[in-house]
Amino acid sequence: MTLFVNRLTQLDASLWCPQRGLVGVSWLVDAELDGELGEDGMLFDFGEVKPWIKSRLDAGADHTLLVPTRAAGVSVAECSEGICVRTSLPYTLEVRAPRQAFTLLPWAEITPERLAESLARELMKRPPPRVSDIRLRLRREAIDGAAYTYSHGLRHHSGNCQRIAHGHRSRLHIWQRGERCPALEAQWADYLNDRYLVDRADIVEQAEPEFVPSLTSRYRAEQGRFQLRLPLERCVALDSPTTVEHIARWLAQRIAEETGKPTRVQAFEGIDKGAIAEARP
Repeated sequence: MTLFVNRLTQLDASLWCPQRGLVGVSWLVDAELDGELGEDGMLFDFGEVKPWIKSRLDAGADHTLLVPTRAAGVSVAECSEGICVRTSLPYTLEVRAPRQAFTLLPWAEITPERLAESLARELMKRPPPRVSDIRLRLRREAIDGAAYTYSHGLRHHSGNCQRIAHGHRSRLHIWQRGERCPALEAQWADYLNDRYLVDRADIVEQAEPEFVPSLTSRYRAEQGRFQLRLPLERCVALDSPTTVEHIARWLAQRIAEETGKPTRVQAFEGIDKGAIAEARP
């Protein structure tokens, strides 16, 4: 007998891609569980499936930086913060953070299919009674229109959002004069895509002029000390924490100023959640 639960939860993270660099991801999680029926006529109570799987994903890969340790140009070492990950292709990046901020995978590249298999194997190490196999599927949300991926870290967050390199794949909706603006949505999604959004208050230094301009963000949070350095061109700096509320407000203000029109922005943080902000020129 097989029990299935579609859209059981979602996984938000960032990953290192050998072609694109630091990429934010948001995946819907579908699950199938094989096993024998109990005396109650059930394999596993639906009310227990979701929290059981979600709690384990939340404590594992969710809100971490997924690192393919066998990718070209990737190195991993211990450091005073916990773990230091350095890359050289397609650009240089250094992340220092506590161990729980990373998911290290002995692969050359991360795909949702392979990650789903790995996560399912972890779940099967301590399966629920009567469950003989678990299969997961990670899939991107179908988005008809503009979308972008970004990474960030929230120093003041009490949960896992404080991790300096986690991210999301998000929709972007923009209205002016009561109508959606697909051209503006595409323009700003393209500008933000695969960028790191950083609070200026966390920026500590930039490279000397003779080197490739870079930016370093550093802070201490409840889980430990965090530091990230990457090329300046990959960053977008805000005069505020990079919460979705501030992202929506920043976008509305920038777009209103540049177009000279009142603007309403609905910024998503991953799937089915986000913030709405309005601004006038």
